[in-house]
Amino acid sequence: MIPLMKNAFLNEFETKKALSDFIMKADRLSMDVKCAEFERAFAAKQGRKEAILFNSGGSANLAMLQALKNMGKLKDGDKIGFSALTWSTNTMPIIQMSMEPIAIDCEPSTLNVMSHHLLDRIKTTKLQALFLTNVLGFTGDIDEVRNICERENIILIEDNCESLGTVLPSGKAGNFSIGASFSFFVAHHMSTIEGGMVCTDDEDFAEMLRICRANGWDRNLTAAQQVKWRKKYNIASEFEAKYTFYDLGFNFRPTEITGFLGLYQLQFLDDNIKTRQANYLKLEKIMLQNDDLVHLKHDHITLLSTFAFPVVCKTPELREKYLAQFAGAGIEIRPMIAGNMQRQPFYHKYAKQMYDLPGSDFLHTNGFYCGNYPELSETDLQTISSCLYKY
Repeated sequence: MIPLMKNAFLNEFETKKALSDFIMKADRLSMDVKCAEFERAFAAKQGRKEAILFNSGGSANLAMLQALKNMGKLKDGDKIGFSALTWSTNTMPIIQMSMEPIAIDCEPSTLNVMSHHLLDRIKTTKLQALFLTNVLGFTGDIDEVRNICERENIILIEDNCESLGTVLPSGKAGNFSIGASFSFFVAHHMSTIEGGMVCTDDEDFAEMLRICRANGWDRNLTAAQQVKWRKKYNIASEFEAKYTFYDLGFNFRPTEITGFLGLYQLQFLDDNIKTRQANYLKLEKIMLQNDDLVHLKHDHITLLSTFAFPVVCKTPELREKYLAQFAGAGIEIRPMIAGNMQRQPFYHKYAKQMYDLPGSDFLHTNGFYCGNYPELSETDLQTISSCLYKY
């Protein structure tokens, strides 16, 4: 069996040993100094000013929309575009925040929303924001998408949970927007078991995210930020401030275990990404020889940090053939994430508008993926390769 991910962590034994030592010596395991240290280190690695750690990537997505509402940048009823090929925690927060989800089609050859898809949608629908998913390590022409958003006053947000480490000539995936989420769930590029992050260069947004993360209070703000909020609402003492709630929030706080694991796993990230890219390019050589399969475009990407190895067949019948080949070889496989989100039961219950999404439908019916990670052996790669040949 070749599973989606073999271990919870890279260098698993070493990591578990270090974690057990940390737990035995730590004075405190609720959110504290290790979380803050990981935030600083991750912001530096990603190349953004601020990083805010959450208990999951899904929480990070929900908090971003809540923070933008708290700041008055978004409001109830606003139309929020989103990548139709995505995960539930990219779309559900739009509905949970009383906004209207507007599906944007995705290109089969890149797996992502392209600028022409956005232009087509805004001809008929005025968007207040676009929540873009960078799918499985790939991106669309995100620099041009950003240009359109700036021109049309659309707030751009990225879900970069599947594309940590991917780089384009114009910047890293996750750095094109007001804020981007990252996931550290098991089987992602790096694991803290559960955990997520938002990176941003907007200091006001970062401040509100910290308020949203912890019940709406100010305990995790800087001293200067605390003074600002306490003066605004005439909070007379530190005693009163302990249980003063300034705006809407949740309890999305991580633990010190999350912070410690994030810091520990961060040291392995660069080699992890290089191996993922090498694995993908090795398998891609086989795929490019097979005209049953769609050849995925990534010549606009300089470093391809794939979350998994996607396979897009040209017909549903061919997908059944290749699914059988992979399953027969003992390779664990999954649908192309959630496929066309408009086909999900919850979406039919809550969404007002459905759109024709031919690219996302194609990926829904013709795509799947298997795991790609550093622990894949040469034998594993040969087994996957054997399933990509046309027989």
